[in-house]
Amino acid sequence: MKTAAAILSVTDITRRIKTTLEQSFTNLTIQGEISNFKHHSSGHLYFTLKDEGAQISGVMWRSRVASLFFTPQDGMKVIARGNISVYEVRGVYQLDVQQLQPLGVGDLQVAFEKLKQKLFAEGLFAQDHKKPLPRFPRRIGLVTSPTGAAVRDMIQVIGRRYPIVELILCPVRVQGEGAAAEIAQAIDDCNEFGGIDLLIVGRGGGSLEDLWAFNEEIVARAIYRSSIPVVSAVGHEVDVTIADFVADLRAPTPSAAAELAVPKRDDLVEIVRNICYTSEQIVTDRLAAQREQIRTLIGSYSFNKPFDKVRQFAQRADELKLALGRMVGHRLALLGQQCASLEKRMDSVRPERILERGYAMVFRDHHVVPSAGELATGDAIVVRFRDGDIGATVGPDTHTN
Repeated sequence: MKTAAAILSVTDITRRIKTTLEQSFTNLTIQGEISNFKHHSSGHLYFTLKDEGAQISGVMWRSRVASLFFTPQDGMKVIARGNISVYEVRGVYQLDVQQLQPLGVGDLQVAFEKLKQKLFAEGLFAQDHKKPLPRFPRRIGLVTSPTGAAVRDMIQVIGRRYPIVELILCPVRVQGEGAAAEIAQAIDDCNEFGGIDLLIVGRGGGSLEDLWAFNEEIVARAIYRSSIPVVSAVGHEVDVTIADFVADLRAPTPSAAAELAVPKRDDLVEIVRNICYTSEQIVTDRLAAQREQIRTLIGSYSFNKPFDKVRQFAQRADELKLALGRMVGHRLALLGQQCASLEKRMDSVRPERILERGYAMVFRDHHVVPSAGELATGDAIVVRFRDGDIGATVGPDTHTN
């Protein structure tokens, strides 16, 4: 007689499967094509890895997404590293992705992207740190190989476009072991030397390995701390290096860097010619305007009849002089009349006029005696009449109270 098998719950069997799978399938490396990609608002990535015969769900948690140096997309072939996990709620297994990279990307490209992300996070690519290039540099430093085609091209272009600039060659190795250190040291030496207005750092084209010196962190930091504006001119137009991101300006080629670094002589000559023409035109127009103004002034009444105003003022002065004379004469006549009237009044009150009317004046000691009470008996007095003086002595009977 058979014993009844134990009955398991869905949760129990799922957990057994989960334990078995998660312990048995770890540290897997899987190649596949991404489909059904979704970047969730939580920051997690959900997608399916598939090939011609099968597919498997994948998840990459937000904490690991920050390490990606590319943006996953549907149809992209990738290599995923991770562990198998079981999502119990749905009873499905999936790949818990720890690392994800595009298929065919080598170690140098991975190192490039990692350093790029690191320096970007530190702010070495920030636009507000980039310095403007001088418009008319007097001295340019060339940090490059002294024997390469790049330096010859830059010297030729700069000499043709702006021959008055002084070029200082800072010879360095641009590939191989130690090249990055030489490039960084040359940048520092140019800053310490002083008097250099602009630096062009670069070389001609080559493979990723050939250009790698310009992807080194030591070069990037030397460019970032340079007080001299730096133009990065590495390789061909399709080549991109870390130095391009840090530099104040990225030129697609060394020749293009030379063109961007200096103005074109012919353009400057044309600008000067236009300035001279414009200045001449402005002066000519100004002179014409001044001449017209002078002609207007010369033809004006005030300019042609200057003495008319003087004669008018002279005539007015004569009129004022006559008026003043009349006023003074009238005033003098009035004052003469007043003086004559006062003389008459003064003459009428003179003592002689009073004596002529029969009165007399009494003097004692040559002083007029205005009152009889001021005389005493025996005082010698003089009595003045109209026709003369008579001396007398005051008697007792002559004094009355």
